Amino acid sequence: MATWQIVLIVIAVVLLAAVIALYILGKRAQKKKEEQDAQIAAAAQTISMLIIDKKHMKLVDAGLPAAVLEQTPKLMRRSKMPIVKAKVGPKIMTFICEAAIFDSIPTKKEVKAVVSGLYITSVKGLRGGNEPAPQKKSKFWAKFDEIKRKRQGK
Repeated sequence: MATWQIVLIVIAVVLLAAVIALYILGKRAQKKKEEQDAQIAAAAQTISMLIIDKKHMKLVDAGLPAAVLEQTPKLMRRSKMPIVKAKVGPKIMTFICEAAIFDSIPTKKEVKAVVSGLYITSVKGLRGGNEPAPQKKSKFWAKFDEIKRKRQGK
């Protein structure tokens, strides 16, 4: 056997081992996520709240309780998370929001939210329903293509 054949076999074995390792880690992560979702659903309660503000910000800057910051992994403390400030009864509280529903939360409106601890899992409009999510900004090349189409149409 030539040396290039041996090198190819070694690379194939390493790639196969990497795929198997990623498959096993993915299965474990999926089981862990399902357990966490079950715990969140068990502790969920519906609360009426007035949304004051919502932003993507670091957990350290969000003003969350110290106990929450201690429990989060160090990498998550530095990453930006969807944070919602809301008035619940007489108190103003800070919540972490699920990323999938963050854009659909209206500001300066009263909503009914399903909350598990400090985590908002879903939101329903209390009066008049939720407003549709705002359109995202178009990218530079999309604007360029639109200008090009307008010029061709003239």
